[in-house]
Amino acid sequence: MDSKKLLLQLINYDTGIDIINLLKNENLWDNPNAWRNYGDKENNWGVIGAQQSKAEVALVEKIINSVDSVLMNKFFEKNIDSKSKDTPLNIRQAVEKFFSIRDGMLINLDAPLRTQLAEKNIGFMATGNRPEDGYASYSVFDFGEGQTPRKMPSTFLSISEKNKIKIPFVQGQFNMGSTGVLRFLGKNGLQLILSKRNPKLVKDGIEEDYNWSFTVVRREPPSPTSKSSVFTYLVNPINENSKENNLFNFKSDFLNILPGKYPDTNSREMKFGSFIKMYEYELKGYKTNINLDLSNRLSLLMPSLALPVRFYERRKGYVANTPESTLNGLRVRLEEDKRNNLEDGFPSSDTIRVHNEEMKVSIYVFKPSKNKDGKSIRRRPTSKYTKNEGVIFTMNGQTQGYLTKNLFQSKIGFSAIKDSLIVIVDCSGISGLTREDFFMNSRDRLVDDTPFKKEVESNIIILLKNHEGLRQINNRRAQDRLKENLEDSKPLKKIIGDILKKSNTFSNFLNKGSKIKDPFNLIKTSSIDKYDGKEFPSYFKIIKETNSNSPKVIPINNDSFRIQFKTDVENEYFSRDKDRGEFKTTFNGCDVLDHTVNLWNGRATLNVYLNESIQLNKIYSIKTEVTDNENYLNPFENEIYFKMSDAVSKSDTSDDNKRKKPTDNQKGGDNVNQDFLDIPNLISVNRDDDNWNEFEFTKHTALVVEKDIDIGYTFYVNNDNLFLLHEQKINKNIDSEILKNQYEYSLILIGMSIINSHKEKIIKIDSDDFNIYSFIRNFTSAISPSILSIINSLSPEIFKD
Repeated sequence: MDSKKLLLQLINYDTGIDIINLLKNENLWDNPNAWRNYGDKENNWGVIGAQQSKAEVALVEKIINSVDSVLMNKFFEKNIDSKSKDTPLNIRQAVEKFFSIRDGMLINLDAPLRTQLAEKNIGFMATGNRPEDGYASYSVFDFGEGQTPRKMPSTFLSISEKNKIKIPFVQGQFNMGSTGVLRFLGKNGLQLILSKRNPKLVKDGIEEDYNWSFTVVRREPPSPTSKSSVFTYLVNPINENSKENNLFNFKSDFLNILPGKYPDTNSREMKFGSFIKMYEYELKGYKTNINLDLSNRLSLLMPSLALPVRFYERRKGYVANTPESTLNGLRVRLEEDKRNNLEDGFPSSDTIRVHNEEMKVSIYVFKPSKNKDGKSIRRRPTSKYTKNEGVIFTMNGQTQGYLTKNLFQSKIGFSAIKDSLIVIVDCSGISGLTREDFFMNSRDRLVDDTPFKKEVESNIIILLKNHEGLRQINNRRAQDRLKENLEDSKPLKKIIGDILKKSNTFSNFLNKGSKIKDPFNLIKTSSIDKYDGKEFPSYFKIIKETNSNSPKVIPINNDSFRIQFKTDVENEYFSRDKDRGEFKTTFNGCDVLDHTVNLWNGRATLNVYLNESIQLNKIYSIKTEVTDNENYLNPFENEIYFKMSDAVSKSDTSDDNKRKKPTDNQKGGDNVNQDFLDIPNLISVNRDDDNWNEFEFTKHTALVVEKDIDIGYTFYVNNDNLFLLHEQKINKNIDSEILKNQYEYSLILIGMSIINSHKEKIIKIDSDDFNIYSFIRNFTSAISPSILSIINSLSPEIFKD
């Protein structure tokens, strides 16, 4: 058969049935000698099936492999010995060395240059079906090193081969991640792989090493002799033992298989590199042009993408949108448009050190979304980037796992900004051992329930909870919402108070002696002053000096302390991609103490976490150094002296040991703390108001609860609940307003009871994904049909003889 003709037909087809019919016509589909086990393993599903759990995450691995291939091509062209000092030690160094991009960061290239770079190196194309007709086919191609026909089985088609393990700057290591797409290719799992080695890299090879080679991967379902699927790939059936057969290959200087002008899919030349096509890829939820929703999503999954990727939409019917764009990663997009997207002062840069592993933290707070009338609405300004991801952990620019948005609401109390907040933690600097213990090999999720993960999560919670800017924005938005609706809470304090007075048991369980909060005593908030920080600091100085004779005194029952610095540098100084600053600490000459560093509007806060090695009344010192490309010869140095003292009780009034509350008029004092009680703010929701849509109310919704860190609980009760309206219609004996009040206050008491039961661990849920607020929503919706019936039916009289 004509191998080149077969290959071009495979590239031009976009449906699995066409591929199957083509291979059947060539007597290949049903020929057992034409199919070789992927990785030469009979039980390869065990590895392939354990890869990425989401289709878009699996696509990322294909793009990352193309990035690796392009970098490896440059590495081999320069003939660098992998053991020499000329070998880049990480991906940023490689990008800087091979493409002359300052700091190896795309933000340092102008947009036209990024597009040119993408067009010359990596492309991503959509062809075939539009969403209403079925699944599209997606192709990833690159002008990277490529592979010879002889090497294909041990590279593209291998599993767990360590062919890149000695190259420090590549991300793929074990040839497993790229198999993640196979489970999303339907029941037949069809994928085309085509490659040709860069001729400059072929050394002492046979003539065949200059050829193109290709294969089709397919999924064979479980059989009576096999409990799981097996993936196989197409080979030339010359021998009766398929393992002895090799890929189809042919000689050609170039192939016209790359996209031209829309809607052309195959008019440009490809001379070498790799081309992978995934037929009818089951990517759900992305119905628009790939340059819109899918591009946004992949930007999040590769926030600091090492090399740009050119996107080509080639499905018919998308002429209204741009057919091409360049994917640069989320951080480039945010940097270029942060004035329109982000709240003033953000991104904010922070650093955390856990178990002597340092991670850079970038905090992004998006401005509120607006409705068609231009009115700001509180929810989902990050929906184009994230689904349920809240804190995103990256390695070399690729997302490796995340903590859900549940953390912002249930563990911190940022309900008002939970859908406006993205936190990116760059873990590129952690050690290999920690990386293995923190991230799964599939690189799409964290390893559950490890001490390191728990401490990282704990540090992030503390960092966010104490972030002055985050609290100010959350409070401002929460109070703006409450001001319009707080009239509903006027009778609440009195009525709930009367109920608690009549039931000592319920009162003791609910409040334990606390006062009832006045819903109108809102916290005092100050507006966020605009801060214009410098690109590089002119000073970075500790605010309260210490020395060996007058150290900072830390009570022995404290596990941490904080030191503050004043500076004039911009907030993203420690985490930005361009000319990033470094904050270094040494503790008695060693980097051993865990800590976090938060930089916000001219003040840097260092939180130091103590360990068992700290001895009582012994003086220790921590040296800090702040440096960057501008002041590397004269870094900003500070030294902090501290000692551990005897335990101090909460009643101790020593200035050194008791944190003072800021006065109302103190600059930067953004709140006056109040005694939060269990009595919430009440907002009645009707079908025609904004809250109905914002909280996705339905006719069955009963109660939605949110909590904001400095304001407390807000209960949204559905006054247009189906069962309430029905009861008001048929029950002529009770006034409809009384029925509504009975319904509202019953739901409030139920919600308060659930919250307190969760606090007191009467409700025990160990899962990190458990959300008490989702539980309340579902539970109250389930019982809403019976609430009023119970109230009106179970009076004491019916139990008398």
